[in-house]
This record gives sequence, C-alpha cells and structure tokens, in this order.
Amino acid sequence: MMNGGLFHFFSTIVSSFMLTLHLSLKCQPLLGLNQSHELVVSTAQKYDSSKARKPGRPRTKGEIQELILKLTRENRTWGYTRIQGALANLRHEVSRGTIANVLKAAGVEPALTRKDGMTWREFLKVHWQVLAATDFFTVEVWTGRGLVRYHVLFVIQLATRAVEIAGVVPEPTESWMLQIARNLVDPWTGFLASSRLLIHDRATVFSEHFRQLLRSGRVESLRLPARSPNLNAYAERFVRTIRQECLGRMVLLGESSLRRAVDEFVIHYNQERNHQGLANQLIRPEATWFPSEGNLCRRKRLGGLLNYYYREAT
Repeated sequence: MMNGGLFHFFSTIVSSFMLTLHLSLKCQPLLGLNQSHELVVSTAQKYDSSKARKPGRPRTKGEIQELILKLTRENRTWGYTRIQGALANLRHEVSRGTIANVLKAAGVEPALTRKDGMTWREFLKVHWQVLAATDFFTVEVWTGRGLVRYHVLFVIQLATRAVEIAGVVPEPTESWMLQIARNLVDPWTGFLASSRLLIHDRATVFSEHFRQLLRSGRVESLRLPARSPNLNAYAERFVRTIRQECLGRMVLLGESSLRRAVDEFVIHYNQERNHQGLANQLIRPEATWFPSEGNLCRRKRLGGLLNYYYREAT
C-alpha cells in the first residue's frame, strides 16, 4: 500500500509538471508573435509620412520650372519635345505633360502660336549690331527775329550708343532731308556705313524719297507704329540726357550758340561721359589705359557745364 501510494503521488506531480511545461511551450510562440507585431506597428508609425504628404503628384522643382521658362523665352519655336530633349541634355528627366503644365501656368502659349512673328525685344537682340535710330528734338533759340524753334536731327547707334548730329535747321524740308540721307550713307564718311537698319517714326519728313536714298546705301528704313515712343527708347533717352545736362541749363542766343552747344555735348557724350548701359564705360575713350598717377586735370566744356577728369601721364 505504501509503495502504491508513493507511486501515485509522484506520478501526479510529474503529470502536473509536464502539463505546465507543455502549456508554457505552447504559449511562448504566441507571446513572441505579439511582440513582433507590436515592433512592426511602432516602426511603421515612426516612418509614416502620410499625414504630411499632400494629395496628388509632387510639384516640379522651382529650379526646373525656371529652366523650362528660360529655354522657352530664348527659343521661340521650340515645342514640348524639343524642350524635353534640351532638359535631358542637362540631366533633368521631365515629361512633356509637366513642361506643358509649367508653360500653361506661366501664361506661355504653345509653340505653334509663339513662333508666329517676333517680339520687339527679340528683334532688337537679333539685329543689335546693325541697328541705328534717328529722331528730332526741338530747341527754343533767341534770335534777332525773336524766339525761334529749331529742329535738331540726330542718329544713335544702339550697340555702341554713339551719337552724331545730322543737322540743325529751323524747319526741315524734303531737299534738306535728302541731303542728310546722302551724308548718312556715304560709304567713306557716312555715320550709317556700318548699319543696316534705321529706326524712325512716321513723320512726313521721312518721305519715300528719303527711304529710297537709305536703301541705295544698303540701309533699310524701319518705320515705327504711330504713337509708340517706347519703341525708340534709346533715342528718347538721349534727348532726355542732352536736355537735362546741357540745353536745359543754357540760354541760347542765335543759331551758332545752339550748334556750338550740341557739338560740344556730343563730343563729351561720345568721348568723356560714362554710360550705365555700357557698364559705366566710355564710348570712345581717348586712350586704351588710364594712368593711376600723375597730375589731376579737368577738361571743361561750355564754361564748365560739362567736365571730364583725367590724370596727365608723367
């Protein structure tokens, strides 16, 4: 009986231990799976950017947008595919649809519409080196007959900003204008010898005979639309300059004083005045270099109204 009771007691203990071990081993994988799930969920939440991400496709970078617009402005006839190829050369992979959207947002028309005609700015850039412009300005002069209005005709080369006074007269006539045209296109001394286009307004003094004489010297006349002074901005700027710096500060007595004033100013303008449009340089400097040492000199024109400072080489 004793041995049977001990056997039953120990068998009960062993059975309970095995059951506990079995249950612990059975539940262990479940605990590990739960922990793995929690780890995956926390990692996903850590790197989840869905809340910060806006709906739709990401916007094209501003740098690429500016590049697309730059290529379009500088190449009027380029379409989407041509622009796409140019961008690929620069290592930017951009679709045609993206290029179209960028241009549409900037208000740029498709190539088939853009390539019809040429803007005034584009025309100036293409013909810059052979472009000249002409115009009149008027000056009131005191004479023995009282106050007389004189007309001054000038010509300016757009690329160099050089100016020449073509003529001064109380009232321009057709014969006077024809002689001016001959002087301008003279192959040896003509101011327009290196120009091919002359911009001017639609004043009647620029007659058909005047334009024919220009064409005989291989200079084509370019008549501007009516009431469009901004298209001849360089000539208008010269008129403003000569009035502010010279004529508007003088009382002119007779035609000779007017001629002397404009001649002196043009010399000063072409040789002694710095120009912002030319990087603050002189148009026709007297010397190729300027000494840094030497006596400081002042050249006065019109009684000191116009001044030029330089150093006298030692």
